[in-house]
Amino acid sequence: MKLVVLGLSLSSSWGNGHATTFRALLKAFAERGHDILFLERDVPWYANARDVTDPDYCRLEYYADLTDLTRWEDEIAGADAVIVGSYVPQGVEVARYVQRTTRGVTAFYDIDTPVTLAKLERGDFEYLSPEVIPGYDVYLSFTGGPTLRHIEQTYGSPAARPLFCSVDPDAYPPLDVPKKWDLSYLGTYSDDRQPVLDKLLVEPARRLPHLKFVVAGPQYPDTIDWPANVERIDHRPPTIPLSTPPPASR
Repeated sequence: MKLVVLGLSLSSSWGNGHATTFRALLKAFAERGHDILFLERDVPWYANARDVTDPDYCRLEYYADLTDLTRWEDEIAGADAVIVGSYVPQGVEVARYVQRTTRGVTAFYDIDTPVTLAKLERGDFEYLSPEVIPGYDVYLSFTGGPTLRHIEQTYGSPAARPLFCSVDPDAYPPLDVPKKWDLSYLGTYSDDRQPVLDKLLVEPARRLPHLKFVVAGPQYPDTIDWPANVERIDHRPPTIPLSTPPPASR
């Protein structure tokens, strides 16, 4: 099939979990013979931190704004399927454009379902709105269970289906290396996740000063009081194993 994917980022894994998910997924699509075009909004914070620029499993192109996106109108119109990801800039406008342009199947891939649903409930339509959900033929979510029925019944999705986040086993093989920490966490800072991280890692670290912990990921505020036995590593590109950290910051 000919597939067009409009996602948050494929080129940069900085500050997001979308890039690694898309890389694994699109590589698997390509191995099945699909022809893939990935369209990424060209924004400076990813442009300055790209760790993939020429993937061999898809064509990666950048667009400056919605007007610039029309350069690929023929490919969007003729694709067998077009997938729009969560957190795509101006995602509602992108959805409207895709839904009126493509003759193939349209899908929304939500890699942030809990955040998305909370945004919808409070009227925050940053990248998705109730208006465009029924226009997608399928709502793909990294969340399963009753949440999918909620999306169908409350927001009118014709078909909400799970598409869990994926990992490329070639990029993330098991490594036979000495254990450096007793407990680790890898993830970008988020207000809604921090209380759980505090409960499950930070507080145990305070109670167990003889053990070693690590938190790796960007955007953690300087105001967090990390215990002395919690090592901090900032952004970790997928090409560099966590087992070989750079100089750490507190």
